[in-house]
Amino acid sequence: MNEFSDAQPTSRWRRRFFVLLLLVVVPLAVIGLYLLQRFGGDTPVDYASNEEHFKYGSTGGEHEMGFPYWIWRALPQVCPEHLPGPGYESVGMIFEPGKDVPVGTSKRRYQGVDRVFLNCAVCHTSTVRTDKSKAPIVVTGMPANNFDIMAFQKFFFACAADSRFRKEYVMAEIDRLGANLDLLDREVVYPIAIAIMRERVLTLAGRFDWIYREPNWGPGRVDTFNSAKVIFNFPMDVLPPKELAAPADFPSIWNQKPRQGMSLHWDGNNSLVEERNKSAAFGTGTTPPTIDTGRIKRVEDWLLEAKPPKYPFPIDATLSAKGGAVYKQYCAGCHGASGSDFSGTYVGKVTPIDEIATDRRRLDSYTTELAVNQSTLYAGYPWRFTHFRKTFGYANMPLDGLWLRAPYLHNGSVPTLRDLLERVDARPKVFYRGNDLYDPVRVGFVSNVPDEDGRHYFEFDTKVEGNANVGHTYGTELGADDKAALVEFLKTF
Repeated sequence: MNEFSDAQPTSRWRRRFFVLLLLVVVPLAVIGLYLLQRFGGDTPVDYASNEEHFKYGSTGGEHEMGFPYWIWRALPQVCPEHLPGPGYESVGMIFEPGKDVPVGTSKRRYQGVDRVFLNCAVCHTSTVRTDKSKAPIVVTGMPANNFDIMAFQKFFFACAADSRFRKEYVMAEIDRLGANLDLLDREVVYPIAIAIMRERVLTLAGRFDWIYREPNWGPGRVDTFNSAKVIFNFPMDVLPPKELAAPADFPSIWNQKPRQGMSLHWDGNNSLVEERNKSAAFGTGTTPPTIDTGRIKRVEDWLLEAKPPKYPFPIDATLSAKGGAVYKQYCAGCHGASGSDFSGTYVGKVTPIDEIATDRRRLDSYTTELAVNQSTLYAGYPWRFTHFRKTFGYANMPLDGLWLRAPYLHNGSVPTLRDLLERVDARPKVFYRGNDLYDPVRVGFVSNVPDEDGRHYFEFDTKVEGNANVGHTYGTELGADDKAALVEFLKTF
């Protein structure tokens, strides 16, 4: 009897404890699973086409640097006066029909938020108009000669410092854009994201404050390795003046397979294509732990064989044949036999600065100290950097797709091929960058027009530090007929 009486209360308490456990644990488990599903994913948007993947695929930069998608969409309307004109188009970004992000940006869902950031195409894709009345043609692999990365950076720095960069203004614009956020996103996720993003951008602005002491780079150019010094905490405010103001053009990136083993970058500071690519990925926001090596490998494989488009205007075959002989005599040894045959004694090798005599700012900006620091990147990974070095001049580049690589020289200081064949004192002292209308006569983009249909182009002054149009005087002593023939032949590249 006593045993039965003692057992009954114990059994009741066990049942109550079990019920209580179910009432607590099950809801917590459900909530935990929901939160894991909501915030635990890491899913980039992928594309079937390799070219589309190049334009919109992820390199991994969204993990650390990614902007929440709807904040990215809202900011040009929240802070419009900090952009040169309406929207991201005003800094040269390209929007294609049916895409919700511009060329050169990728989207990845990470920690419960769709994030966007830059990829390789933002610096290596642009547009060409063959006629004022025709729509621009998007060309992948060519220099992004209309993208103004300095204006892009300054927009975010200025907007983050603006009093309107807070949830009341940003969320109102997100609503106007029709985001239709759910309750959790509206009340928790996006307000927190706005605050975090503001602090991160302001932190970056503090580290990149040196750009406000630099001359404007203008579209199509970036001070590559001074930007890299920020990663290694170089004291930018006390660097020697000769290292600063070193903007260089974005390069074309077709035909990477035959470039393997050549001196890469403008100054030839690396000879391993894969290492150069991983270095460039830092510009898209990646870090050693977050770089998406698989998706970058897909881009690398595509670029090994990618070809530039053919020159779209008529070519005088007779004049081109004459120009071929001139090219063989004066140019082939340094730049290859043709636009597809890169053979030549000095192709892919570095020409000493005293011989090439072009603006030396870009060369001087890359120092031995930076090369040593770069060797620490990816320490502990199989792809640790081992090929960066300080050089003594500029590399002789193959000329594939040359018609799309204007303006010319490493700093983009000469607007057309015809101008490059003039003596230095006869080259344009001032011209305008940012126009995608092609000039088939002088072979380059229209550069003598300051504005068009309300759009203002960047005034490029060759007297500004880093902008000198000196050097590379090869062919400048040719006669007018030989110059015309040489330019005609170069159109075939």
